[in-house]
Amino acid sequence: MTPAGEAWRRFRKHKLAVGSAVVLGLMILAVLFGPLFWTVPIDEIDFTARLQGPSLAHPFGTDDLGQDLLARVLYGGRISLAVGFAAMGVAVTVGVLVGAIAGMSKGPVDVALMWVTDLFLSLPQLPLLLLIIYLFRDALADLVGQELGVFIMIVAVIGLFNWMQVARLVRAQFFSLREKEFVEAARALGASRVRIVVQHILPNALGPVIVAASIDVAGAILAESTLSFLGLGFPPDTPTWGRLLFDAKDNLDFAPHWAIFPGLAIFLTVLTINFVGDGLRDALDPRRVQ
Repeated sequence: MTPAGEAWRRFRKHKLAVGSAVVLGLMILAVLFGPLFWTVPIDEIDFTARLQGPSLAHPFGTDDLGQDLLARVLYGGRISLAVGFAAMGVAVTVGVLVGAIAGMSKGPVDVALMWVTDLFLSLPQLPLLLLIIYLFRDALADLVGQELGVFIMIVAVIGLFNWMQVARLVRAQFFSLREKEFVEAARALGASRVRIVVQHILPNALGPVIVAASIDVAGAILAESTLSFLGLGFPPDTPTWGRLLFDAKDNLDFAPHWAIFPGLAIFLTVLTINFVGDGLRDALDPRRVQ
């Protein structure tokens, strides 16, 4: 059996992870293709239907302007998931690069990189996120447009504050793998350092990175939702899940459905991603016997 086949066999034994993967896949399909079937515009205002509860005409109800919440939740899911996966990509790229350099280096380079990693770990993330976005959001919006500018800013900031755990994992894996017999054999055959890293060490160190990446997606979605809830995320006309919660906070007494559905979407997405991460951890752990 190939390593991929063995990992899939182990993953299938984690019933909760498999079920979570199915639910997460259905949610991703819903936000990607749902607007093709539910064609109500996200900005269609109908004051005669404002703050209505769930019904056949509006399955998720309406907001204070009579806008359909199902359409807005589906649209916002695209942005929230895009932020999560893009920020994860930034975090994993930076973390793997820093961890690989530190893991293959000795002496001052490794010490300096780990000092930078510890420095980032000690910084209060949420206040710094708020400060950076507050200072640079308008300038970037003027340069590339408001929605794209906010997207780039949020992805960059969240990604650049979540690479440290990945870097530590990769560094530890490199320390363990660089002394293995197959690496020594490649080195004795004249393989360059870059070839050894890319073809021999890094592929064997990706298991923990994949698990950390799945958790980073959930963390990025929560961070974007927090920023939007605090009013420093996407503009009001961009209905991300966090922005919908921010808009609903003053109407919880008489329109709880406005907050329930985007809050449930965030909850299910983060929960299923964490369970999938647990399944991947068990499936990719070579020391686990199943």
